[in-house]
Amino acid sequence: MEKTVERNTKIQLTDKEIFTKIWTKPRQVLKFINENHYDKFLYVLLFFAGVSRSLNSVNHKQYGDDVSSLKVLTLLIIIGGLLGWIYYYIYSALISWTGEWLNGKGDTKSILRVIAYAMIPAIIGLIMIIPQLAIYGNEIFKENGDTISAGLISNIIFYSSQIIQGILGIFSLVFIVTGISEVQKLSIGNSILNLLLPLFVLGLPVLIIVLIIELI
Repeated sequence: MEKTVERNTKIQLTDKEIFTKIWTKPRQVLKFINENHYDKFLYVLLFFAGVSRSLNSVNHKQYGDDVSSLKVLTLLIIIGGLLGWIYYYIYSALISWTGEWLNGKGDTKSILRVIAYAMIPAIIGLIMIIPQLAIYGNEIFKENGDTISAGLISNIIFYSSQIIQGILGIFSLVFIVTGISEVQKLSIGNSILNLLLPLFVLGLPVLIIVLIIELI
């Protein structure tokens, strides 16, 4: 009887614990979010997750050649924030679909939910853009921007901020895999495969079209 009670007891977390414990107990936090359909900060997190994806995209590297850093930053925040949730919704839907091939159980909303909260480290990494802008300004948005001439100390700060940003991004990736594993009830290996399958599904038709065009 005692074992049954313990097994059926749900995890209870406060708002603060969600944002603090996710660093040390990501599975526990993401399990709570999934089981309780915890949506309190969902859309805010999706907005900033979109901003993070937009700022980390290589596609923005040419924007600074034509406009100021403030305009580039504003553009990336608006576009990334408003369209980011659409990207993550579509990606979650694809993960849900391809996950069925691996006997995954999660639906689109459940996957979207854990991805949003798993992106907390990457969202925090947005803070690292501040020292980067302070040191090199518009150069970080240029295709061939000068990011080496600011001096030793400045360069240490600049590249350290980029490393920290990269590490936080890795944390988010690990948390996403953990969240997919929890929602889809898959092993870690199959969860990683489930994250990659949508990219293959989308990329294969494009590759076929390119090959056909080249043959013509």
